[in-house]
Amino acid sequence: MALSDTAIRTAKPLDKAFKMYDEGGLFLQVTPSGGKWWRFKYRFEGKEKLLSFGTYPEVSLLSARQRRDQARTLLASNPPINPSDKRKDDKSERVANKTNTFELWAGKWWQHWQSSKSPRHARYVMRRFELDVFDTLGKLPINDIQAQQVADCVKAIAGRDALDLAKRVHQTIGQVFRYAIAHNKESKVTRNPATDIKPSDIIEARKKENYARIEIKELPALLRAIDASNSQPLTRLAVKLMALTFVRTSELIQAQWSEFDLDAAQWRIAPERMKMKTPHIVPLSRQAIHILQSLKNLTGDGLLVFPNRNSTNKAMSNNTILKALEVMGYKGRMTGHGFRGLASTALHEQGFDHQHIELQLAHQERNAVSAAYNHALYLKQRSSMMQQWADYLDELKAGAKIVPFKQA
Repeated sequence: MALSDTAIRTAKPLDKAFKMYDEGGLFLQVTPSGGKWWRFKYRFEGKEKLLSFGTYPEVSLLSARQRRDQARTLLASNPPINPSDKRKDDKSERVANKTNTFELWAGKWWQHWQSSKSPRHARYVMRRFELDVFDTLGKLPINDIQAQQVADCVKAIAGRDALDLAKRVHQTIGQVFRYAIAHNKESKVTRNPATDIKPSDIIEARKKENYARIEIKELPALLRAIDASNSQPLTRLAVKLMALTFVRTSELIQAQWSEFDLDAAQWRIAPERMKMKTPHIVPLSRQAIHILQSLKNLTGDGLLVFPNRNSTNKAMSNNTILKALEVMGYKGRMTGHGFRGLASTALHEQGFDHQHIELQLAHQERNAVSAAYNHALYLKQRSSMMQQWADYLDELKAGAKIVPFKQA
């Protein structure tokens, strides 16, 4: 007769252990101490075997029957499989999986990859794993990870509005899987789940603002137009400094003299004035320093580098630079923000490192942990890049044809 849950629950221990039989070889053994153990009796290769399914009520009657049925399915297969051996194999696989984690293979990939990278950049990539990936994927067997788990990891980063970082992490996760596939005798990885999704599938694109800007081939004429402009000296110098530093308009017009160290050739913008809310360093070229020295004669006694014409306690209007460009004949064709796009395009075309450019544009995604570290990243290389950019603008202004940078 089949067991019932009521019969099992009300069964009392005796002086000796006894058995309560269900069907298909399943029974419950009740010990003198009150323990109730599920057992499954079967025969394999002519020998009687016994398999434990755990204790009641942790394993319910329904669960015990399901485990019995799974074992009987193994016995009925061709060739028959010993359920006890299958359990041992599964346990060995679980143990192996604990030493075949994503974190383990990320470390192996990183050791292989970092040999050709700068130590600072290599540390940054590993730090990103530690902060954004290992908590969700690190302890999982790498050969069990599915595309949805990768997607969930990337979504969590994008949810902090760190969209660029989320895309880079997705790319790096894919690199780890490619490395594991190349060593699949150890990793057991045969496919890359990161390739099943694209960042655009799971990350909402930012709405892009359209900032008008001229083509690079038109830049020489614009630079000469700025010099010949009838704008107020303060406005003309503001446009020149924006071209040299390609900061955002708000970052330029609200600049304070206390942010500049001309001896160190640096402009350090406070985090509260930055879009990313982290500090930003602008290396100053010789040309930028010359402009700032001229500005010092105009506004050096006050707090602001570019004060409003009607009140020295307020910054220059946002529209001042846009209006100056309109007067020069560039209405609808060029904005202050357009200098950022021109610089990015020209520097990329000339082979400067993408990370150096993105850092100088303050596009780099930064959080509270990495902000203090990142704002000074690659400062030597960025200083050289900014000087070459300033020299490039001078050469453009002197002659109409496009000239190449020095070796990037």
